[in-house]
Amino acid sequence: MIISIVFIFLCSCKNENGNPVIAVGQMPNLVKDNSDNIHLVYGNGDSILYSYSSNRGSTFSAPSLISILPKLAASHTRGPQIASTSKGLIVTACNEMGDIFSFAKDGSGKWSQGARVNDMDTVAKENLMALAADGDNAFAVWLDLRDKHNKIFGAKSTDGGKSWSKNIMIYASPDTTVCECCKPSVAVNGNNVYVMFRNWLNGNRDLYLIQSSDNGDTFGQAEKLGSGSWALNGCPMDGGGIAISNRGNPETVWNRKGVIYACEPGKEEKELGKGKNCTIETVNGKNVYAWVEDGEVIILKPQGMKKNLGRGHLPVIKAVNNEHILCVWENGKQIHRAIIEL
Repeated sequence: MIISIVFIFLCSCKNENGNPVIAVGQMPNLVKDNSDNIHLVYGNGDSILYSYSSNRGSTFSAPSLISILPKLAASHTRGPQIASTSKGLIVTACNEMGDIFSFAKDGSGKWSQGARVNDMDTVAKENLMALAADGDNAFAVWLDLRDKHNKIFGAKSTDGGKSWSKNIMIYASPDTTVCECCKPSVAVNGNNVYVMFRNWLNGNRDLYLIQSSDNGDTFGQAEKLGSGSWALNGCPMDGGGIAISNRGNPETVWNRKGVIYACEPGKEEKELGKGKNCTIETVNGKNVYAWVEDGEVIILKPQGMKKNLGRGHLPVIKAVNNEHILCVWENGKQIHRAIIEL
C-alpha cells in the first residue's frame, strides 16, 4: 500500500519542463523486449527495484523489489543493468566490495538469483559494468582488478542469467591499465559481441572497440575510435554509448575534451555538440543521441534538431516505435521520463 501511494504521488510530480517523475532512485537502465514492453531497473539504497510499461513508456507500474543487495553500487555511472533474452529478463548488480550478482525473471514473473558473474572474489571493485543480450545470448562486461590492474573482462550466459561462463580477459592495456573510472559498453547482435571502453594508451584516454564473432568466446584486436586523441592525466568518468544499426553495424558516441563525437568504426568521427554522459539509440535506420550539457539533458534528433528535457544527468534512451523514443534520467535522486517524437 505504501509503495502504491508513493507511486500515485510520483505520477503527479513533474520537472520544470513538464516531464513526470516515475520513481525515486538512482542509475536507471532500460530495455525493450520482443513484445514491445519497456522494463526499468534502478537502485535505491541497497534495494534493486523494477518497473515496467506495457504502453510504450506512457505509464509505468508501481515498483517491485528484485532483491536487497547490501552495499549496492548505484551512483556515478555505477548501477544495475538489464537485458532481455528469449528466456526472460536478466539484471546484474554490483556491490561496493566488487562482486557482480545476476537475477532472472522468467515467464511467470518471478525473480530469482542466479550465479555470481565474476568467478574470482571482489575483482570488480570499480563497480563499472554493462550488460546486453540478443536471443539466447547475454554478455556482461566489467572493469576487472585481478592481477592488480584494471582490464576489460567478460562472461556470457545462455540460460537466462542462471549461470555464467568462465570469465575471459577481453583486453589489457600494454601501458598497465585501461581508464579506471569509465563505464564500458556492450552490444550483442546474433553471434557478434561488441565491447567499447576507454583506454589509457600512450597517455591518451581514447575510446576503443573490440569485437567477437563467436558469441564472446574470443575477441579480435581493439580498434581506436576516431582520428583525434585526448591526452589526459586523469579519468573523465565518461564511457560513451554503443548501438547496433538496422544494417547490423555498431554505431558509437563518446566524449573527447568535453565535445560529443559519433562514428562508425573505421570512419571519421563527427562532432555533435558539447557535453558529457552521452548515449545512442538507433531508430528506423537513423541515430538518436542524448547527453548532458551544462546540467541539462539534451536529445539530438536524426534531423539535427535538439530538444532540452530539463535538469538532470545520465540519460538512457530506448526506441518505443519508429516515430518515438523514451528517455529516462536521474535528477535529485528522482527518475524522470519523457517520450520524444522524432
